[in-house]
Amino acid sequence: MKTSVIGRRAATLLAAWMVCLAASAQQYQPTEDNLQARREFRDQGFGVFLHWGIYSMLATGEWTLNTKNLNYLEYAKLAKGFYPAEFDAAKWVSAIKAAGAKYICFTTRHHDGFSMWNTQYSDYNIVKGTPFKRDIVKELADECHRQGIGLHLYYSHLDWGRLDYPLGRTGRGTGRPTDKQDWKSYYSFMNNQLTELLTKYGKVDAIWFDGMWDQKENPNFDWQLPGQYALIHRLQPGCLIGNNHHSTPNPGEDFQIFEQDLPGENTGGLSGQDISQLPLESCVTMNGMWGYKITDQNYKSGRQLIQLLVRAAGKNANLLLNMGPEPCGNLPAMALSRLAEMGAWLKTYGATIYGCRGGLVAPHDWGVTTQKGNKLYVHILNLKDKGLFIPTGNKAVVSAVDFITRRPVKTAKTASGVTLLLSEVPTDIDKVIELEIK
Repeated sequence: MKTSVIGRRAATLLAAWMVCLAASAQQYQPTEDNLQARREFRDQGFGVFLHWGIYSMLATGEWTLNTKNLNYLEYAKLAKGFYPAEFDAAKWVSAIKAAGAKYICFTTRHHDGFSMWNTQYSDYNIVKGTPFKRDIVKELADECHRQGIGLHLYYSHLDWGRLDYPLGRTGRGTGRPTDKQDWKSYYSFMNNQLTELLTKYGKVDAIWFDGMWDQKENPNFDWQLPGQYALIHRLQPGCLIGNNHHSTPNPGEDFQIFEQDLPGENTGGLSGQDISQLPLESCVTMNGMWGYKITDQNYKSGRQLIQLLVRAAGKNANLLLNMGPEPCGNLPAMALSRLAEMGAWLKTYGATIYGCRGGLVAPHDWGVTTQKGNKLYVHILNLKDKGLFIPTGNKAVVSAVDFITRRPVKTAKTASGVTLLLSEVPTDIDKVIELEIK
């Protein structure tokens, strides 16, 4: 947890530069590179989230330091035994690519403060602090670039172990002393680390922030986001910024995140914010936990996950589906099985997800629509009879065919749309009818 002399000097220079930059960042205007990256992000539809760190060794989830009120110094000793001998970046990326995912979001540094790359600004990292001594972020980044998978990097805004992080509403039981709190020091530390991630690991498609809610009870707390966001956009103009703060987006943010819910739904209590015009992403766990939990085998079924992906697309959002790698470095077998099911489905139906937007017909209990040009894809997920009214309004329907068989589907025209007259009640995971509209 020591900061080098070089790091302190760099932090001082960076802090001064950021003060000057912050004012100009207040009125964020995305560059063309950024706007193009947003369009490409919307087209991708599906990504995989990987929550992995030394917390996997305890097998009780990524919040264990906080939820169990572990002493931060004792917890840090886990690093000395972390040796994920089975980790193979090529296998990880290959399995995720085969699942039809277009990008990976990886936890470079979670709330426990342990860095999964060879950062020069803290010895508490995968290379300096463990016997493994391999840079996980580098290996994963190199493999993503090699296999053509987008790379998103999760970065925590809070830290339960660093002495200079200002005390928030979490991490109060870790034994961390509070007399060393120093926001300027911590802010410089974060920006130095972000500079490393954006200059040493090739193209980064997004920085995925989390933890702002830790200072929610301190309404006057200033995270100085404009300066931090300006730094990121300066280093990589096409790098998108998302922040999982459970509220409407701030200036400088390029996509909006919904945690454990689809946009417009708030079953988990974290996604009640208004829906913006930015690209949207729903991050959802495959089972019940983000990080590896040995007792949590309650995985959603393949059918549930595929329908979740489809409903996200119908709400104009990407699905970022999470799994927690095991401490040995393997991806859980059940998670891989579910990914394989999704990959098989996407090989057939991917054209109705990739490059599509939410269709002109709003989501219903029976399903959703997605759209690409004049093709409207009707995704029937839950229908109890053979007739389905599609309110296309003043859009004329030129043709209706079964997406798989290409056989015509009978329709009955009405003043405000068409009724699909199906030959039988659908039982498929997703019965897709393709409408050509004019």
